[in-house]
Amino acid sequence: MEVFADYLEGIDQSDHRNRLQEILEWVKEKFPTLEPAVKWNQPMFTDHGTFIIGFSVTKHHISVAPEHVTINHFSEDIVQAGYDYTKELVRIKWKHPVDYALLEKMIAFNIQDKADYTTFWRK
Repeated sequence: MEVFADYLEGIDQSDHRNRLQEILEWVKEKFPTLEPAVKWNQPMFTDHGTFIIGFSVTKHHISVAPEHVTINHFSEDIVQAGYDYTKELVRIKWKHPVDYALLEKMIAFNIQDKADYTTFWRK
């Protein structure tokens, strides 16, 4: 996961850095065919050149960006997990646990839904 090293080193708070690193390592272990990358200063995973999921860190939360189609599809699950969301991101506050089952469903959905995509983003 060397591709994320510089991004992770740039996170000042060690607990925030460690938590994001744990999430990134979990994604790579759970979905080993996904390609890790840093684009637009955001760690992300792609599949056959198409965006699957991205992450970023703010003072109050980790932002998870699976694209709006996925957020709409899982909006009830996102609320049940105790997260808030916008059109393009889900916010996991530092004090909340990471719902790995939900992350797995969102990633698996994107992989399947975008299997035939030839573009990076959904149109």
